[in-house]
Amino acid sequence: MAKIEAKLEQMGLKLPKPLVTPAGLTLPFKHVIVRGNRAYISGHAPQDPEGNICGPFGKVGRELTVEQGYEAAKLVALSILGDLKRELGDLDRVSQWLRALGMVNVAPGFNKTTLVINGFSELILALYGPERGGHTRSAVGMAELPIDIPVEIEAEVEIA
Repeated sequence: MAKIEAKLEQMGLKLPKPLVTPAGLTLPFKHVIVRGNRAYISGHAPQDPEGNICGPFGKVGRELTVEQGYEAAKLVALSILGDLKRELGDLDRVSQWLRALGMVNVAPGFNKTTLVINGFSELILALYGPERGGHTRSAVGMAELPIDIPVEIEAEVEIA
């Protein structure tokens, strides 16, 4: 078994199945595009193991706590990793996480987006280590996100 997948298993985490597109939505884009030694990853939502976009839904700082947002960001990391696995065939091919843009659905006045997106960053660092997993990042608050998801993250990685 590949090293990253073995770490996920040791942590009790599973990659979700491919995204089940919610009724009424059209997603006319690719989730991952590979060009040369880079993989560009579109914005992902939290998913359950069956591939459904999952809750809790709403704004962090109103319906959701920072801790719930953090857990949602971890689920987004798993969603991204699932699509990377399907595209690359092996998560060990990721030689460097380069950047992540974390967007948090926030209530007015909520300014702890960094703590929420840490759910993503800390999981990537735990899996890939500080060298390969270290990435640049933005964590911004948004007035709305699609279908009221609490977190959306896009990323870019270098691959071998």
